[in-house]
Amino acid sequence: MPHHATSAPPTPPVLPVYVIGAGPGGLAVAAALGERGVRVVVLEKSGAVGASWRAHYSRLHLHTTRRWSSLPGLRMPRSFGRWVPREKVVKYLEKYAQFHGIEVVTGVEVTRVEPLPEPAVEDAGAADGPSDGARWLLRASGGRELRARALVVATGYNHTPRLPAWPGRETYTGRLLHARDYRDATPYRDMDVLVVGAGNTGAEIAVDLAEGGAARVRLAIRTPPHILRRSTLGWPAQASGILCRRLPRFLVDRAARGVALRVPGIARPQKGLATRAREGAIPVQDVGLLKAVRAGRVEPVAAVESFDGAQVRLADGTRLAPGAVVAATGYERGLTGLVGHLDVLTAEGRPRRRNPVAPGLYFTGYTTPLSGMLRELARDAPKIARSLERTAR
Repeated sequence: MPHHATSAPPTPPVLPVYVIGAGPGGLAVAAALGERGVRVVVLEKSGAVGASWRAHYSRLHLHTTRRWSSLPGLRMPRSFGRWVPREKVVKYLEKYAQFHGIEVVTGVEVTRVEPLPEPAVEDAGAADGPSDGARWLLRASGGRELRARALVVATGYNHTPRLPAWPGRETYTGRLLHARDYRDATPYRDMDVLVVGAGNTGAEIAVDLAEGGAARVRLAIRTPPHILRRSTLGWPAQASGILCRRLPRFLVDRAARGVALRVPGIARPQKGLATRAREGAIPVQDVGLLKAVRAGRVEPVAAVESFDGAQVRLADGTRLAPGAVVAATGYERGLTGLVGHLDVLTAEGRPRRRNPVAPGLYFTGYTTPLSGMLRELARDAPKIARSLERTAR
């Protein structure tokens, strides 16, 4: 009888590491993994990298210096200036993906991540072939189901615009928009505009409106922010944030009292700067607010309580009739539908443990560091890549 050689079981394909989100955090991790020879695929729901940066208002500049805002493996060009404008951040992210040869698949939205049972050791030689080592199943748009040995979630801190459910909001006859939909002051020339929220976005939009020809600009404040000079005698506030990274919170809170700016009409914050940052509220970098308030071009007012037709009622009982309301009221993380069922999120919707939060599952970009988000993303990427390299191989 002829002898038939026993065919070896087929070798399973090597699964890529999937990264969800082609913003700075996702690209940085992908580049760090690529340097280690790990195949990585970045899934991006929009049509291009850096989607959130493309959507920001026109005058936005980084509040962190160019020196401490570059991602691993490619420095931002000196020609970008010390405070890099939004459109150049976008160009940098495009160049970064190209420079590192990152495989980005656009138009794919991952809607849910589910764990897969780990195969038993004795199953490796089962009749249906060896396991591919998949730990996670990604359910994505178009009915896609992707198997992943490891996964990095980098969908961004500012994911889903949050618009408070103010009583009577639907009755408002003026224009109501979230800050994400604000581009510049041109449509609001000669208008009475109320900006709601005194974080960095609200403060800068208020200044932009005042400088851009709005007839009147008011800034509604519920929780007074810590306001700092972006730079003092050439020393950037970010440098102080870096130095304070490992100091006890109470020391940073105490030190910040002496450097925070006093802006007329804005009360002193009740909680310390580091304490508020821990809660998710980073200090406001002054890019013209103090000057605009002193000149009477931006007027701080009480928080918004409700709407009634053309009017807005404030917490102190004042009634206003602005032609437009810009709600700089923040964002949700948008992680609940994606991974909320995995018991990895805090009550606030942020990842609740250090990386990895589960075997082969990592998050990046969900903190509010005083040292600057881009700097921390750059520092986080190689740490994740080193850990992931072991898993991916």
